[in-house]
Amino acid sequence: MAETLTTLKTRRSCRAYKPDHVEEEKLNAILEAGTYAATGMGKQSPIILVVKDPAVREKLAKLNAAAMGMNIDPFYGAPELLVVLANKAVSTYLYDGSLVMGNMMNAAADLGVASCWVHRAKEEFESEEGRAILKELGIEGDYEGIGNLILGYAAGPAPSPAPRKEDYICCV
Repeated sequence: MAETLTTLKTRRSCRAYKPDHVEEEKLNAILEAGTYAATGMGKQSPIILVVKDPAVREKLAKLNAAAMGMNIDPFYGAPELLVVLANKAVSTYLYDGSLVMGNMMNAAADLGVASCWVHRAKEEFESEEGRAILKELGIEGDYEGIGNLILGYAAGPAPSPAPRKEDYICCV
C-alpha cells in the first residue's frame, strides 16, 4: 500500500514533454490499467482510442484548440495521445470514463511516464468533424468524449504538490 500511496501523492500533470515515445510495453500496461477501472454494474461503457495517426492527432488538436478559442497545441507536444470516450446509453458513463482516465494516469506515474488530462474531448466529438472521425474508425453508438490523456517523458521536474485543504475530509 505504501508504494500505491507514494504514486498517488507524487503524480502531477505534465505540460512539457521530451519527444521520446513511450515504450510499447509501458503503453500497453497503461492501457490495461484503464481496462480494469471500476465501471457501474460492470458494464464497461468506456472505450480507449489510441491515436497513432499524426493526421488524426492534428485534427483532434485543432478541434480541441478551437473549443478553447485559442490557436495553440493543447496536447503540449506530448508524443502519445489516448482518448477516452464512453457510451451515453449507460447511466454511469461519465464516472466510468473518469475512472479509466484516473487509472491510466496513476499507472503511467507508477511506470515513470508523465501524463496530463486535457479537457474538451466532449466538444471535440460533438463536432461534425469529430463525429466523422469516429465513423471513419468504425466507432458507432452515442459516445461522449470524456478526456484526452497525453503521455510522454517530462522535459523538466514535476511541480510540488499544492497543500491539501484543511476541510478535505469531514467526519460525522
